Amino acid sequence: MKKNEQMRFSDRARVEMDFQWPAVPMNIVLVAPSIPPNTGNVARLCAATGTRLHLVEPLGFDIDDRAVRRAGLDYWNSVDLSVHPDFDAFLEKNPAGTKYFFSTAGKRIFHDAEFEAGDYLIFGNETYGLSDEIINAQPADQILNIPIKLDNVRSLNLSNCAAVVLYEALRQKNS
Repeated sequence: MKKNEQMRFSDRARVEMDFQWPAVPMNIVLVAPSIPPNTGNVARLCAATGTRLHLVEPLGFDIDDRAVRRAGLDYWNSVDLSVHPDFDAFLEKNPAGTKYFFSTAGKRIFHDAEFEAGDYLIFGNETYGLSDEIINAQPADQILNIPIKLDNVRSLNLSNCAAVVLYEALRQKNS
């Protein structure tokens, strides 16, 4: 490519892969997310995979129409979004479906879970994760861990965690 010549991506053919999307969508739940770009990345992931996104308040940012337009989230209208005032309200509105909780406190590796369509993949706040109250109220086999070297980092980025786990769940359904 010449120095002043830019590649035009719009001329490149895009390919939508033959993939068996679940008949009942998966669900990603973010409990008290505080970093707008992380939630934006997860929302894009949800739009791209037909996954439902649940946000549990309090949120560390606005998601009104003006804020979404200002952030340039042109895919936001493709996100199947529910906002819940607190975790108990989320549970009350969504009693069915297996709920998996992701934490560095989990003793079970995430890919050992047998994910099903309609499951809930629940992630905590970027700074402190899921509360002890939430974690302690769950069966141990539903608290999952993504392996990392804890002597190097405290945790992975929230949107990376959501992507890793969601695509493992979708891979299992396509095997």
